[in-house]
Amino acid sequence: MTKFSQYNFNDAINKSLKEINFDEPTPVQEAVISLVNKKKDIIVQSETGSGKTHAFLLPAMNALTPKQEVQLLIVTPSRELAYQIYEDTQALLKNYSDEYHAFIFVGGADRDRQKRKLDAHQPQIAIGTPGRVWDLIKENDLHIENVQRYVVDEADMTLDMGFLKDVDSITNKLPDDREMMVFSATLPQKLEPFLNKYMHGPKRVEIDSGTVIPKNVDNWLMFTHGRDKKEFIYQLMTIGEPYMVLVFANTKKSVDSIYYYLREKGLKVARIHGGLTPRERKRTMKQVENLEYQFVIATDLAARGIDIKGVSHVINAEIPVDLDFLIHRIGRTGRNKMSGTAITLYEPGEEHKVDEIEHMGIKFDPKDIKNGEIVEAKERDRRVHRKASQEKLDTKLVGFVKKQKNKRKPGYKNKIKKAISDERRQQKKIEVRQSRRAERNARRDKNK
Repeated sequence: MTKFSQYNFNDAINKSLKEINFDEPTPVQEAVISLVNKKKDIIVQSETGSGKTHAFLLPAMNALTPKQEVQLLIVTPSRELAYQIYEDTQALLKNYSDEYHAFIFVGGADRDRQKRKLDAHQPQIAIGTPGRVWDLIKENDLHIENVQRYVVDEADMTLDMGFLKDVDSITNKLPDDREMMVFSATLPQKLEPFLNKYMHGPKRVEIDSGTVIPKNVDNWLMFTHGRDKKEFIYQLMTIGEPYMVLVFANTKKSVDSIYYYLREKGLKVARIHGGLTPRERKRTMKQVENLEYQFVIATDLAARGIDIKGVSHVINAEIPVDLDFLIHRIGRTGRNKMSGTAITLYEPGEEHKVDEIEHMGIKFDPKDIKNGEIVEAKERDRRVHRKASQEKLDTKLVGFVKKQKNKRKPGYKNKIKKAISDERRQQKKIEVRQSRRAERNARRDKNK
């Protein structure tokens, strides 16, 4: 079994690793560290919570010199994730000499103060969100001409949030011989042109956990037909003794609605979404880290940009529009090989979404609440509801189905299934496009 002590890291890193109780590398760290040491361009696809941050931090920081110039540049799409990487970096820098610095640059922070710090000296490590980093580069405050290693973290989220143009501008200003590392949970096809443009024969690393959902996470599915969903969530939160519950909703409005309901029920609840100021979000996160809250309600911002430690339960109050986000949400629990429970709620008319999730390789264990206890639910109940929901089809599609049934030619059932599947897939694409466009515009405005 590989140990961190075998990597010949400098004494400062080894001491810091010991202090944070890091002894053995995770699979992604073991796969990546040796490639970073060889200065190879790499594209790493690995699930949320796999240890990607230290996979690039450890070897890159081991190669730093005392020169007051940016040697490692890290861009990431959300302020929260930037702060998380910054904190991990500071924990490793703790035993370095005072000559070494890491600066963080995010929207919402005092730009003039950031400029004054850069005027005093350039840091060896620069971490930030694409918009703010690019602003400082083009105004000649942040100097990146000597960057040796460049990290684009959560690349798929960078694409979804509309920051790829800023990342493209930053990358274009870097030296040609820099090493580039792209980390992502998924690698959408739309990202490939960017990767091909700037990476030189990249080595692709894909860490397959063997299952979409970690084996140490119980993955429940619960049908909320005829029930008050907020009351249902309250019951889930108060059954047993959960250590930390993270509830996900799709919009700020939904988060606020659940948040105020649970407060009225007497629970001490925190909320995290893009409508809060950076100061409010940072304060809330600090309170969550200090275990001042046991219950947190959040949008998908938290699924990708925040590492809340000790989450025992994840509740998906709504199925996300982009189904890939469900994996990121569930990845918030079951960290560090601890057990966890993920609960996805669905309503009448959402059976096809559950089907699509299952086609992604995610297996559910149907559950219900009866007499204040979690009990097994019958799988056939969902199939009945799914059958009923198929009657709610587009008018043209209803006509097509009737015509095919009347003809009863060979293969007519498969034609009906394919037509229904195509219609739903097209509908989903439209919903995803509309949702992403709205979220992208909102996040772009917020991070300016």
